[in-house]
Amino acid sequence: MKNFTSVKDIPDLKKAVETAFEIKKNRFAYQHLGKNKTMVLIFFNSSLRTRLSTQKAAMNLGMNTMVMNVNEDGWQLESELGVIMDGDKPEHLKEAIPVIGKYCDVIGVRAFAKYQNKEDDYAENILNQFVEYAGVPIVSMEGATRHPLQSYADLVTIEEFKTKERPKVVMTWAPHPRALPQAVPNSFVEWMRETDYELVVTHPEGYELAPQFMGDVKVEYDQNKAFEGADFIYAKNWASYSSYGKILSKDFGWTVNEEKMKLTNNAKFMHCLPVRRNVVVTDGVLDGPWSVVVEQAANREITAQAVLKMILEQAQ
Repeated sequence: MKNFTSVKDIPDLKKAVETAFEIKKNRFAYQHLGKNKTMVLIFFNSSLRTRLSTQKAAMNLGMNTMVMNVNEDGWQLESELGVIMDGDKPEHLKEAIPVIGKYCDVIGVRAFAKYQNKEDDYAENILNQFVEYAGVPIVSMEGATRHPLQSYADLVTIEEFKTKERPKVVMTWAPHPRALPQAVPNSFVEWMRETDYELVVTHPEGYELAPQFMGDVKVEYDQNKAFEGADFIYAKNWASYSSYGKILSKDFGWTVNEEKMKLTNNAKFMHCLPVRRNVVVTDGVLDGPWSVVVEQAANREITAQAVLKMILEQAQ
C-alpha cells in the first residue's frame, strides 16, 4: 500500500481486519519495520485522538516522529494554485511539501473542509498536493471528505463487538451547535459499503450525503424506525451537503437517548469523539452499558499501526 487516503487503498479488507487484531495482541512485534525511519505528522486542524494514536502507532513500530501544527509552528502556507502571493502567506505547499518529504519516510496530514466552496473541498486540494509532491507515502489523518483512519477503527470495533455475522449498523445524524464536516459520515458509509453488514443511514431531510458516498444505501428519515433491531448505533453530526456547510436543523429530538437505545437489539453506541453530552447523546447512553466509544477510540492506535505496517512492508 503506497498511500492511505480511503478504503480503496486497502488491498484486502478482510486481511486488514485480521492484521489489526494481530497487532492488538502484540503492538511491538514489527519494530524492525520502522527502525531508523521517521514519520512527520502535519496538522492544519486540531486533534486529540488522531494525533496521539498515530504518533503512538509509529512509535510502536520503532519509528521516530515529528509533529507540526501548520500556521503555529512554522510559516503560514498557501494552498491555492496560481495565486499571487502578496498577502500574509510567505510559503506555498508546492515547495513546503517536497521539503518535508526529504526529512521523513511517511507523512500524515490532517486538513478539514473549509466550507467555503464545495468543489474545492471535494477536490481534496491540500491532501492531493501532498500525494503529488511529497515523494513519500501519505496517510490521511482526516481530509475534507474522508476520515479513513477513523473508519478503519470503526470497522474493527464492530468486528470486535458484533454478536452475529451480519449486524444491522445505523449511522444517525445528531444535533450540534456548529457546522461540522461530512468527512466522518462519508468515510463510514464508504467503508460499510465494502462489508456485508445491513447499513441504514438516518437524518432529517436536507442532510443527504454526497451521492458518490451513499450509492444505493437506504436512508430512513424516521430515526425511531431506523433504530428498531439495530446492533450498532453510530451518532454523528454533519452540515448539509446540498445547502453546503449550512445548519438546517438543531432539533434535539434527534439526540440519542436511553429510550431510543431501547428500540435496538441491545445495540452498542459509537461516536468518533469529541462528543457534546446531552446534545448529540445523553449522559445515560454514554455512561451506560451501550457505549463503546472509549474502546472505539483505543482502536485508533491499532488501525493506524496496521496502516503504517502495510506501508512500511511495501517500501522494503
